[in-house]
Order: sequence, then C-alpha cells, then structure tokens
Amino acid sequence: MTETVDTEAGTARVTWHPAPEPRLVLAVSHGAGGGIEARDLQALAAALPPHGVSVALVEQPWRVAGRKVAPAPKTLDTGWRGLWPALTRPGLPVISGGRSAGARVACRTATELGAHGVLALSFPLHPPGKPEKSRADELLGAGVPTLVVQGGNDPFGSPREFPEGGFELVEVPYGDHSFAVPKRAPVTQEAALRTVTDAVTRWAASLG
Repeated sequence: MTETVDTEAGTARVTWHPAPEPRLVLAVSHGAGGGIEARDLQALAAALPPHGVSVALVEQPWRVAGRKVAPAPKTLDTGWRGLWPALTRPGLPVISGGRSAGARVACRTATELGAHGVLALSFPLHPPGKPEKSRADELLGAGVPTLVVQGGNDPFGSPREFPEGGFELVEVPYGDHSFAVPKRAPVTQEAALRTVTDAVTRWAASLG
C-alpha cells in the first residue's frame, strides 16, 4: 500500500509492507543519492514483516518531486517530522531509520519524535577522504537504542573508525556504502544482505 503525505517540505510518499501480526513499525528512508529501490531497503521490506515488523519505505519530498539533489539537512528533518503522524497512525512503536543521509535524519530527530529506536544503515560518519569532518555527534546524540549497520569498506566511515558509544554496530564484511561486495570477495551479495536483515531482525526483537 502506498500513500502520499503532505509536509512543510512538500509531498512525501510512504510504501507500506505490513506484517501479518505487527508489533513494531520500521520506517526507513533513502540516502541523498538514491531511493527506496536500494538493495538493503528492499531486503528489509521482504524479511521483517514475517517477524512482526511492518516496514514503511519513505520517499522524502525532494525524491517525490523528481529532483536529483537532496536539500539541506534542516529541510530533510522537516519532511521527516511531517511524515511522523502517518507512521505512528497504526498505534505501534516506531523505529526511525534510514540509509546514509536518511540515517542522519533519524538520529537528529529521534528523541523529539519519540522514536522507539534508530536504525542507521551506512551512517555517513564523514565525507569520503575527510575523517576530520566527523558527524559522530549526530549518532551519539540519538538518545534511543540505536543499531548501526556498516559496510567494512565504506568510504564514508569504516566500522573501525566509529567511536565508542551507546549504540550497537554490525559490520557487513567487504561491503561498500551501498553494501555491494566485490565479485572476488569470499562472501556473496546475498550473504551480505542476509547479514543486514538478520542483524535488524534480531535487534528489533530485542526492543520488544
């Protein structure tokens, strides 16, 4: 089921993958360079509903409008806030999530919106090649249970670069920023995605 939601940043779109017996909602948005067709978002939408987690794939207004470049972080946050009532409408706890830029939005707004937890897929700890420009404060400031799933070869921050903090971190071996693994890697693409879905399934179950 797909619905459009009007926000102060424009019209957003939510594609629902409902669980047969839902106990949680996982709302995840895309990054600055792609949409909800991302391999990890699609894998989560397929894997989680049988485990009682309804998945809401969220397209930010700029994507719905057909623009190629994401707006400023403040505008992304405005869009996410405007979507929140639609995500909480089922009356279930909502995990706020996203990949890359979407993960940053989830972290920045989690406490204010009352998120049950944060799922940060491919958190962009810093711009590629610029580790001094750290965004760790956004991650550390989420204020709710947080799971980071990070590719082992992510140029925006490899798992070993992350600071100590109140979050769990799962590495996707050999994965890049989109969790793609090289053909020569000793793990398949399917196995890499299974690492993502297994980690999120387990973590979501631990939240109750």
